[in-house]
Amino acid sequence: MRHIEMTAEGIERALTDWGSHSTGSGIFALLPEAEKGHVSMLQDACRQRGLALAGAIFPALVEDHGFTTSGAWLLNFDQMPPYFLLSAINAEGGSAVHKLLAAARDCLQHCQSSGPKPTLFMVFDGMIPNIASILDGLYLELANRVEYAGVNAGSETFQPMPCLFNESEVVGDGILGLLLPGRMAPVLEHGFLQPEHAMSATSTDGNRIAMIDWRPAFDVYQEIIKAQYGIDLTRDNFYEYAVHFPVGILRANGDVVVRIPVALAEDGSLFCVGEIPENSMLVLLQAPGAGANGCIARLAENLRGVQGDLAGTQLLTFYCAGRRMHLGQDAEKELIELHAATGVGEVAGALSLGEIGSTVRWGYPMFHNATLVCTSLKRT
Repeated sequence: MRHIEMTAEGIERALTDWGSHSTGSGIFALLPEAEKGHVSMLQDACRQRGLALAGAIFPALVEDHGFTTSGAWLLNFDQMPPYFLLSAINAEGGSAVHKLLAAARDCLQHCQSSGPKPTLFMVFDGMIPNIASILDGLYLELANRVEYAGVNAGSETFQPMPCLFNESEVVGDGILGLLLPGRMAPVLEHGFLQPEHAMSATSTDGNRIAMIDWRPAFDVYQEIIKAQYGIDLTRDNFYEYAVHFPVGILRANGDVVVRIPVALAEDGSLFCVGEIPENSMLVLLQAPGAGANGCIARLAENLRGVQGDLAGTQLLTFYCAGRRMHLGQDAEKELIELHAATGVGEVAGALSLGEIGSTVRWGYPMFHNATLVCTSLKRT
């Protein structure tokens, strides 16, 4: 994986340095929002060379111990994995699940049957409101034929923006999918601890929590923050504190799925990044400090368990934008800790707007906030 300048010369240099390209080779590209106007240059260069291209636009990139809003990361494949790009996923004329399922099954037909189970890596437009429901429907049909992982792309302003592309299109309201080799199976971790007190989301609609325990959601949220942390939460300071106190959905396996509140309605409803099923059990979480609760050490250990020795490799890392907002400058300290704990040569990736996967191997795919998603790469 290589970081390049998003200029005609920078793209040309990178593609030339990779040498002659065999039939079927291609690139997976990660761009920051500030470089979105240069996607067409990369598309043109790939088409001229007969290279397949799949890519996405994120708020920023991860570069070793920090974040950058310039350039791009390009991951070169000698043989491009099966991939697809779907647009207008929730438009009339077929369900989102059926569209995604058809594309995934088509990819599986072009995948070698031998070797480790492949990973269906999905990049969603972060503005899609029903990602968790789509994942539920996909798993019910596809089950354990693949491992599941992914992230959300788009703008950190949460304004609609075409953010997914291939060699000829740039689309929004869509899904980019790659069927990665089993050796690239990513690992997800968040480091949140589950508190004892639980409550019920008694009225929800997608990513909106209207009532908790039959009362306006904000009233309950406000009271618990006051009781547990002594903070006087008001409408005026809501946006200052919400990222530090997400809610968690309790799962039957004991896991907790993080949901960060991002908006407060006049009627006291809370809007989160990701859906909240009605009558789900919720807990109020306090976002951990950098590397707290053994998060990074556990992530490194799980990566080695799946992928073996990481020394000298690159670590493809997707880091949640909400997590960075909570940690501030300590987010860079967490990247330093990740580098040291894994022993990799370089950390490369992007700032994501939600993550997909499970904190246990072979687990059910869930849509998360505030996590890290990592997989090791050989240097290219």
